[in-house]
Amino acid sequence: MRQPILSRRGFAAGAALATLLAAAGRGAPAASRAEQWRAAMERGFALNDGTGLYREYAPAEAGDAKYATEWPFSQAHIAYLDLAMTDAAGARRHGAALAKVRAAEQLFWSDTSTSGRGGYLSRVVAPLGSGDDLYYDDNEWVGLAQVQHYRFTRDPASLAHARAVFELIRSGWSDDASLPSPGGVRWTQKADNGDRNTVSNMPAAQLGLRLHQITGERAYLDDALRYYRWTNAVLQRPDGLHHDHLKTDGTIEKTVWTYNQGVPIAVNALLSQVTGEKRYLDEAQRIAAASRQRFTIAQLDRQPPPFNAIYFKNLLLLDSIAQTREHRPAMQAYADHMWRNRRDAATGLCRPRKGRMELIDTAAMVQIEAVLGWAPEQWGGLY
Repeated sequence: MRQPILSRRGFAAGAALATLLAAAGRGAPAASRAEQWRAAMERGFALNDGTGLYREYAPAEAGDAKYATEWPFSQAHIAYLDLAMTDAAGARRHGAALAKVRAAEQLFWSDTSTSGRGGYLSRVVAPLGSGDDLYYDDNEWVGLAQVQHYRFTRDPASLAHARAVFELIRSGWSDDASLPSPGGVRWTQKADNGDRNTVSNMPAAQLGLRLHQITGERAYLDDALRYYRWTNAVLQRPDGLHHDHLKTDGTIEKTVWTYNQGVPIAVNALLSQVTGEKRYLDEAQRIAAASRQRFTIAQLDRQPPPFNAIYFKNLLLLDSIAQTREHRPAMQAYADHMWRNRRDAATGLCRPRKGRMELIDTAAMVQIEAVLGWAPEQWGGLY
């Protein structure tokens, strides 16, 4: 995700597209596969009711909510953002759809929450839905998408949305001194859940670093460092990888998810870019090496596709900042595996290991294939 002192250059919308690698297995190039995953996503989940929203599962069942929740919808939004950023042709082809999902994203927005700050709720708000709970990690993915869009287009509304999300995150910092390891951004505003997660803190740090790069405001950097340091102190393993979360009873949930490694890699790389301190880049590369050793294709296949999309895209951001080209082959190999083994023959959707097909899984595959179509010079525009 991420030379001494920060660069404020935006992502060039018309960057030239590098020659695509031929995809293994079926022989379809990444651009074609991205389009096929995208078309399947639309056929399988789009409601076409004028809202721009999607259903969450396929096939639909009678008890399903009409609209997908925020986390899956945000990944469909990001899928169109990644498609539009492929090259000038992608921007023309997908610009209208991107505008549509960006408008629909705001249907989850509430001007207030239990912390007193506005944010994206887990379900669409009235009159379309009940709004329901607020998750800080859900908001962080949208905030990072808004930053990516701002750096791509210089749209001031995108920056305003990202700033608003960061104010919400600030309100989610835990000040309860009675908790084990006080501090950290909570996972959710739900009263019965006091978990503090890698995924609610490291993406917050990433968003703060991006906002610092854009605005030059020191407070964003200070807060990013606060979230980063707490997570490392509490949830980082000796090998550099990160556990999932700390419970209120002090128990650590030790599952090692791919996205919980990808985001810290990017945060360290961005810190090296912002501060000029090589130690952060060294740390990013240490975590990346540990993750490569752990996550074989078979292990990646047992992780949720959206976790893997976040992981690989952040590895490409590391490559951009480190001026390497180390991680694209592994991303391509995973994409090839999913195309051969997880693409449903009848629907073209991403087929899970069990259960019904979900919007978020196919949206993740759109993202992966879209970004495989980016030129390496574009990778610095991720997140």
